[in-house]
Amino acid sequence: MQALSVDVAIVGTGTAGMAAYRAARQHTESVLAIESGPYGTTCARVGCMPSKLLIAAAEAAHAVQQAAGFGVRVQGVQIDGRAVMQRVRSERDRFVGFVTESVDSWPAAHRLRGHARFVAPGVLEVDGHTRVKAARIVIATGSEPQIDPAWQQALGERLIRNDELFDWHDLPRAVLVLGAGVIALELAQALHRLGVRVRLVGRSQRVGPLTDPVLQALSRELLGAEIPMHLGQPQPELRREGDEVVLRLDGQEERVDWVLAATGRRPRLQGLGLEHSGLPLDADGVPPFDRHTGQVGAHPVFIAGDATAELQLLHEAADEGRIAGDNAGRWPDVRVRPRRAPLAVVFSDPQIATVGRRHAELLQAGVAFETGRVSFADQGRSRVMRKNQGGLHLYADKGTGRLLGAEMIGPAAEHLGHLLSWSVQRGDTVQQMLDSPFYHPVVEEGLRTALRDLQRALRMGPPPVERCLDCGPGA
Repeated sequence: MQALSVDVAIVGTGTAGMAAYRAARQHTESVLAIESGPYGTTCARVGCMPSKLLIAAAEAAHAVQQAAGFGVRVQGVQIDGRAVMQRVRSERDRFVGFVTESVDSWPAAHRLRGHARFVAPGVLEVDGHTRVKAARIVIATGSEPQIDPAWQQALGERLIRNDELFDWHDLPRAVLVLGAGVIALELAQALHRLGVRVRLVGRSQRVGPLTDPVLQALSRELLGAEIPMHLGQPQPELRREGDEVVLRLDGQEERVDWVLAATGRRPRLQGLGLEHSGLPLDADGVPPFDRHTGQVGAHPVFIAGDATAELQLLHEAADEGRIAGDNAGRWPDVRVRPRRAPLAVVFSDPQIATVGRRHAELLQAGVAFETGRVSFADQGRSRVMRKNQGGLHLYADKGTGRLLGAEMIGPAAEHLGHLLSWSVQRGDTVQQMLDSPFYHPVVEEGLRTALRDLQRALRMGPPPVERCLDCGPGA
């Protein structure tokens, strides 16, 4: 067994690990990145990018199917499943290639292949061939799908994760989706619009990430109107028969080709030997850490990305990796770094976004806040595009009028979410936001309507300006 001694060892080379590597190298060249799996981030290989490729194909098919609503007649829609999946795989591989090229450009001495595990504080053993003594360690092992072992045993290879879905060479006839979270909603709707017979089964009555009761109910209504859903089913009855899976619900049986487990993700920490690391662990086996430094307690160990079990999003993983790598590199001069305003988007249709502090968080913290609301049902530009569904709720501090957060389901949520997250991060007041320009006719005018409603609820600022009577509802 060879022995290595380095300043910084980074376990994992996904988004967080790569960011940590670049940041640590600003302080030392004694850096070692250890990877047990294929190079390529979760986002590029099995997450953000291949899912959006599938969604883009579904949106194209849906646009053609809905063209008649604009007076445009189309002679049917033919979906070539093999061509759809060929584009998904080829473009996915292109994105992965950019990542692997980046890692391959690192000095060979900075890369080590194999599974790392702690054998003592500050000491890692890699696949029995290398022992690494590291002055500082960054844990960036990512996450993995959380699957019920009983389902796996009963269904075998007919039970898949989104990781395997993107390797399909054709679209199947029928798929059962287990879960009603972000991944489940995006993939279930995309497959449904591409002609796959889809059933979505959720453990609870919740659909998606919204915590505002009014908007959560609206999510169930709008998405449930298109995607066949069965909610409140914690233990659906499933059995395998040959190459099919039989779902039994409410006395009825349905056969599907595949069962997609989309019931959440967990930190990939099992097998890391954390019991030998000398680190404290919470009830879920995750080392508690300072999100502004990435440091675990007072130890020379840092954690970043999905492994933290917090916000499992690419931009958060990149930020956490940069913070952890920078502090590991400059140790013991650990510095506090500010974090960006939370922003999360679901690429369903209608889209969903959460910004800043969500409704449930504000209630739990006992914050005194007011809510501004708008419905997109009659919003001018949304109606023009036949996207007039959903609603937006804004939350502002009662005392200062500063925007605290927002939740929404509706058109252009990915774009409105960005505008709102910038305002939350800057600490904008409702009046400052209303003083900003709003063009006509745009979906953002719906945001202005919600801001005016919020200003009235706060009883702050001058009386709201009357809207243009020629602009239509929601302008």
